[in-house]
Amino acid sequence: EVQLVESGGGLEQAGGSLRLSCAASGFAFDDAAIGWFRQAPGKVREEVACVNNRDGSTSYLTSVKGRFTISSDIAKNTAYLQMNSLKIEDTAVYYCAAGCKWAGRGQGIMVTVSS
Repeated sequence: EVQLVESGGGLEQAGGSLRLSCAASGFAFDDAAIGWFRQAPGKVREEVACVNNRDGSTSYLTSVKGRFTISSDIAKNTAYLQMNSLKIEDTAVYYCAAGCKWAGRGQGIMVTVSS
């Protein structure tokens, strides 16, 4: 059974940083892609970032490029999303997703950025 447990969210001021973690189990983490989506109330769901653990390639939503960094620790079966220079518009529920697919998401974690 695929399990994804997100942690590290919370409240941060604009300009600050947060690091999200995603502890994964139930699938071959080292051979999979894993990513982050976000959903804010009344807004379209966005794929924020994706990393392919097989070759290390990454992709990012344009609005987070240069601010967010996705990474994986294969030994810990854990993915991370380092979020720097946070903006109010980054406020959303963030979901870790196996295969970088919405259907493979975890329970989500709230990130709130205040002014």
